[in-house]
Amino acid sequence: MANRRQFITTALGLSAAAIGGCSVTVAAMSYDETVTSSRAPLRAAPRDRELVRFATLAANSHNTQPWIFSARGNEITIAPDFSRHCPAVDPDDHHLFVSLGCAAENLILAASTLGWRADPVVDGDRIVITLDEAPPAPSALTEAIPVRQCTRAAFDGKPSAPDILRQLENACREPGVATILITERAGMAEVTDYVLEGNSAQMRDKAFMRELVSWIRFNEAEALATMDGLFAPASGNPALPSWVARPLLKLFFTESGENKKYREQLGSSAGVVVLAADRSDTSHWIAVGRACQRFGLQATALGLKYSFVNQPVEVAALRQQFATRLGLGARRPDIVMRFGTGPILPKSLRRPPELVMRS
Repeated sequence: MANRRQFITTALGLSAAAIGGCSVTVAAMSYDETVTSSRAPLRAAPRDRELVRFATLAANSHNTQPWIFSARGNEITIAPDFSRHCPAVDPDDHHLFVSLGCAAENLILAASTLGWRADPVVDGDRIVITLDEAPPAPSALTEAIPVRQCTRAAFDGKPSAPDILRQLENACREPGVATILITERAGMAEVTDYVLEGNSAQMRDKAFMRELVSWIRFNEAEALATMDGLFAPASGNPALPSWVARPLLKLFFTESGENKKYREQLGSSAGVVVLAADRSDTSHWIAVGRACQRFGLQATALGLKYSFVNQPVEVAALRQQFATRLGLGARRPDIVMRFGTGPILPKSLRRPPELVMRS
């Protein structure tokens, strides 16, 4: 264990690492330096480590990073890390498998840039990706991977041009996945009503709130200690010492306050995208993740920001009502995202490949 710890801490640039439940105690790099390191441009070698590094920059629920990678020869496998699932908000692991799909899409795009054609196959709970040599095919989406982030802030309220909307919609094209693009104010107002109703239900749910708060990192030291979770400044909130932030949370993190914030955020957005799979199973949830990630990367490449407003699909009592309103029939709405032109916020951290790769 000592040798492994030393190897990981050297790779990460830390004096102690989060291994087996232990936390990083002192960081050799600052928060910004750690973000810059994890989001450095893609390199050709070491191939597998670089592909995994880019895969981990994918969107994922609560930034839990619920994945385990293994590499052998020209095959890389992405498996779920169920120790990082969120039973309150994601009882059937839907978001977990969507997150794996997001990671797979990043890896596939990065591999193409390095001259490898990636063929993904869903094998039970795992995604097995076989790599074959091919001409390098760099793309704007791959270039967007280190830049992409979920921006939980108000946007500027300006509409997106028809050509932009077409590119965003095309990015979501994936077999077995439907895309619903909403830009009319009346339709967005209806989505807002569902988001607010879902948010109220979640904030009244003690288990949901305990789980959410457990993943909040209130300051840089707390975020560096785990390299995961929801970094408060990445949501536009100030960084505070934990001993100050946690007691104050109940005073400032309120149902009415959050509903007001979501109303402003959706009202300032250029549109909303809903993704829905043909069936509700692991392979289709992974497919939704791939479409979801491409949407985020395409938005980033076009200079747009986006964030998730998944309350209508997370609250079971609302989900079917939302599906009916969207004309989805028996299909389950999987992901809801808003987009527009907005500010740059601090980026969240990712665990380094050494902590997510297994032999």
